Amino acid sequence: MTIRSVAIIGLGLLGGSIGLATKARAPHIATTGWDRDPAVRARAAERGLADTIAETAEAAVAGADLVILCVPVGAMGEAARAIAPGLAPHAIVSDVGSSKAAVAAALAEALPNATIIPAHPVAGTEQSGPDAGFATLFAGRWCILSPPEGCDAEALAALSDFWTTLGSKVELMDAAHHDLVLAVTSHIPHLIAYTIVGTASDLEDVTQSEVIKYSAGGFRDFTRIAASDPVMWRDVFLTNKGAVLEMLGRFTEDLTAMQRAIRSADGDALFDLFTRTRAIRRAVIEQGQDDERPDFGREHGA
Repeated sequence: MTIRSVAIIGLGLLGGSIGLATKARAPHIATTGWDRDPAVRARAAERGLADTIAETAEAAVAGADLVILCVPVGAMGEAARAIAPGLAPHAIVSDVGSSKAAVAAALAEALPNATIIPAHPVAGTEQSGPDAGFATLFAGRWCILSPPEGCDAEALAALSDFWTTLGSKVELMDAAHHDLVLAVTSHIPHLIAYTIVGTASDLEDVTQSEVIKYSAGGFRDFTRIAASDPVMWRDVFLTNKGAVLEMLGRFTEDLTAMQRAIRSADGDALFDLFTRTRAIRRAVIEQGQDDERPDFGREHGA
């Protein structure tokens, strides 16, 4: 199967970046975009996020070989139902959601006869909206595909090739394991960031202006993460609550152990943990998943 046309449903950071990356890296693939917000559609047209900006979801997917749903995970079922009347029989339906089991179930229910391959490009920034996208967002980043049992091999290969063309490294992972892994690497860190920034703003003996004025590097990093799209992250936590709660329980136990170490002045326990976690940070950088500059040190350009 060859992908010659892609429909992008939702034209925010990820949808816009897919459109721009496709234009830059695979100009032979025609792109059509749609967003339910007319203002977003207008801005997407101005920025050229897709070759064509459609007025309806049904029109956007007509004849498309690949349809990518770039909407909050809680809206996947609604988006799938919106595209159903215009979906070509041969089309691959995929997504970019940060939780996979719930998304796979929602898409299968809404599109029982479609070829569905859930996907998660592990890339993004704290920005959102049609002005946030850029063509190099996926370069060198992982894209996890979670094909269902009995998935069409040609369709899977075509989707994998598409993401590779956009610059991603592709990994296959079942939906349940994906949700557990991402609960650790993405969802819990976001939950901690939202919570600690909220805690700082609620302190009665420290003013909000002091929190802002004297923000050190660690807190600034938390505020960057906590600036992420609240709708998207609300839906992530609600759709992946099982894995999130499991990992949150483990984190709470580890945090309690740190509390005991501080209370008992157990410097060795603190030093051992900090040394181990420092090594993990170095490994992240060595594998090209980050550097010391903001946003992986990348120039956004278009």
